[in-house]
Amino acid sequence: MTTARATLRVFRSSVLCLALLAGAVGAAEIDEVRRLHGAGQNAEAIERARKAIAAAPKDAAMRFQLAVMLADTGRAAEARELLEQLAQEHPDLPEPYNNLAALKAAAGDLEGAKASLDQALRANPSLATAHENLGDVQLMLALRSYERAQQLDPSGTSLPAKLALLRHLLRSVPTAAP
Repeated sequence: MTTARATLRVFRSSVLCLALLAGAVGAAEIDEVRRLHGAGQNAEAIERARKAIAAAPKDAAMRFQLAVMLADTGRAAEARELLEQLAQEHPDLPEPYNNLAALKAAAGDLEGAKASLDQALRANPSLATAHENLGDVQLMLALRSYERAQQLDPSGTSLPAKLALLRHLLRSVPTAAP
């Protein structure tokens, strides 16, 4: 099966980080962690974020930032664990669900990505990024179904055109890492 994998849009400088700065970690510390990460000083940024979280374990903004950095540096399992904790503790926030969906889609778990995006949209029905990501996941699920149908019935005449259209659409989806 040649299912195309598109990467979903994630939140980086998130509304979440702005909304939750009432926590113990100040905006300046999050900005410094972001600056370090943006400058490619990932180990230092992650270490600094972990120290800030150790001082304020419930600070959702810094935990979200750490999850973003972990995902950016290929540590998807750690990022996913943090995002799942955030989603459980703050079910009213869509950003952790959206970023979870991106990680799940990147791992090929499209059904899980769809479920996470459904949760994000329950938390905030007006979140455009989650709507866009849900559309991308639905396209990938459709492609998977059409590919399976073609395997089962290679003589199906309508499938090649549908597959070509979906593949074309999915090529236009950004492929940046979550």
